[in-house]
Amino acid sequence: MTTATLLTPSTDTTPVEKAAVSGIADGFDPETFLWIEFHRPGGGVRIWYAWTSGGPQLGDRMDQMALGSGLDGADWLHYADRHAVHSTRGAIKIQAHPLRPILGDIQAGERGPRQWRAALSQAITEYATEMGTRPRAFEATWLGYGPRRVQGGPR
Repeated sequence: MTTATLLTPSTDTTPVEKAAVSGIADGFDPETFLWIEFHRPGGGVRIWYAWTSGGPQLGDRMDQMALGSGLDGADWLHYADRHAVHSTRGAIKIQAHPLRPILGDIQAGERGPRQWRAALSQAITEYATEMGTRPRAFEATWLGYGPRRVQGGPR
């Protein structure tokens, strides 16, 4: 005789989100970094990161190259603007970053536009002032495309 498994209510959305992220990742090409936002009905957002096959290794290699060549947050934003593909699934927002074209930009020495760099520097300075800290020279770090650099890593 088989014993039935009882389902109990839970407020833990992690298993459902993890399954959704896995299903979303299955729909993208290899060597893609995914930034997935689960927007809550009452406000707030939970961010998940995922990589398709080959993505973790390529992303980590790209991050090493970018940091070694002095790329920063303005450059990262520039690449995202050029290459990210945006889509939604209900309250889920997805940014898919195909890594090969971004690698090409890194290798070519492509940099973010000067006006972006100036605007980001001003935003950082204004934030520091608002928080009561002393504004420092431009510090916008490279966010990353590989699990070693991206906060939270693969899930």
